[in-house]
Order: sequence, then C-alpha cells, then structure tokens
Amino acid sequence: MIVARFGMLGALALMPVIAQVSNPSFSEDATATERIARRQLGPIRDKVDHLDGTSDSTNWSGYAVLGTSFTSAKASWTVPAAVCTGVSGDQYAASWVGIDGYSSSTVEQTGTLTECVGTRPSYYAWYEFYPKPMYEITSVPVSPGNVITATVTYSGSEFTVTIANESTGKSYSKSSRVSGAARSSAEWILEAPCCTSGGGILPLADFGTSGFGLDYTSQAGTNYATDSSTSGAIAKFASPVQITKIASSSSPQTSTCSILSSDGTSFSCTWAK
Repeated sequence: MIVARFGMLGALALMPVIAQVSNPSFSEDATATERIARRQLGPIRDKVDHLDGTSDSTNWSGYAVLGTSFTSAKASWTVPAAVCTGVSGDQYAASWVGIDGYSSSTVEQTGTLTECVGTRPSYYAWYEFYPKPMYEITSVPVSPGNVITATVTYSGSEFTVTIANESTGKSYSKSSRVSGAARSSAEWILEAPCCTSGGGILPLADFGTSGFGLDYTSQAGTNYATDSSTSGAIAKFASPVQITKIASSSSPQTSTCSILSSDGTSFSCTWAK
C-alpha cells in the first residue's frame, strides 16, 4: 500500500490538488456515481425573440419548442472535441436536452460538458434540476466522439433525467421534484455555462461543429418531445424556435445552428470567434 511505503504524509502528497474554482459548492466528497460540479447551467439569458421562428441569446444555441404540460424530451448527439490550443483562460461548451428554461425560471436537464481548462481538454456527463446545483455524473465517463442519448420525463409530480453513453453502454438516471416547474418548453441546446466572478456567461469552448439527432448519431426517435397536444420530432411542433448564441462581453464566441433536416429531427451547431 502507498501509505505503508511512504507514510501518511507521502500518501497525502500523492493526492491530486483541486484548483480553486468559481463554484464554492464544488465537492470532492463524491458518491460512487455523482458529485457537485464546478459550473452551473440555467435558463436562457438575454433572450431576443425575433417573432419569426428565431431568437438570440448570450448563453444558448439550438432549438426550443413551446407548449403546455410537457412530459418528455429526448435527444442524441456526438460529444464534440474541444480545440484548446492557444486558449486564454478556461472555456466550456455544454450539450443537453431539457424541459423548461426558455420561458420559465427552472430547467430540468442532462447532458455532457466539453471544456478547455487552460490548454487541457476534459469531458463529463452531468444533470441539473435548476436552480439546484449541477452534478457531474462520475459513473458515466465520456470522450470525444462518443454517441450520447438522453431523456427528461415528467410523471407523478417528479422529473427523471436519464443519460446513456451508447458507445460504452454506461447510463445513469436521477429523479427529483422541482418547485414551480412550468413544463412550458422543451429544448435541445449547446450552451456556454455560468458564471464569471461578476455573474456573466463563461467563454464558449471551440467545439467546431456538433450534430444532434438521427442524422449525426443513427439513434432513431431522438430530438423528440411530448406535451399535452403534440408528440414527435422538433419540426412536428407548431413553432420550433431556432436559437443563436450571440457575443457578450464575457463570452464573445458565438454558436449558430443549421435548419432542421428533412425529417425534422436533426441539426448541427457551429462555433465561431
């Protein structure tokens, strides 16, 4: 054993040093499956609705559908590789599916985070019942190129998030009640997380181009949602909204997303500086 060979002080010296981060609730007191994450995601910020099926935001890009009493949202995507060469400061890009957040103050969501910590890329799965903290899912490792499927469902006053790494067979589910959840929207999003020391949006990591849905993952039945009147692909809803991440002072990078594929399920988003 390391302790026997080097003594207790030697063993402690071999433990990894956790850098100070902006989320003071981050904890290495992990269960076998999850731990509070360093960052937090949340509702759309600085939304400008152009009333033509498009909107702008300083943190979200992707698609949202509006409705009433959503009970499910499902997505698939390929984990994008971060380009960290020449990066000044840490940068992040979260891919996720969720319910709420486009026109309400809660978000029930799960996804993957691609990040550049300096010039070193890292990746992990997570879930969040915002405004509660975001949790890293330590039992579902992810790597660039992995195919991910994820669902958010509502039943019996509880939300359940489920994420699966189809490339490795690992999966995880978590349920929670969320006070005040409106269930008024469903989303498929690539996001720049929060927060800088001043509460602003963090820089968006260079993820290149990232694809969601059947055309990019071969996962049928994804990029679907169900509410009180509609069940099906994004394009089946009356007014899907195409969201562009625009620049802000703390997050000058942008992300623009393609129109939906011919089957109404798939799209890609592209990073730009």
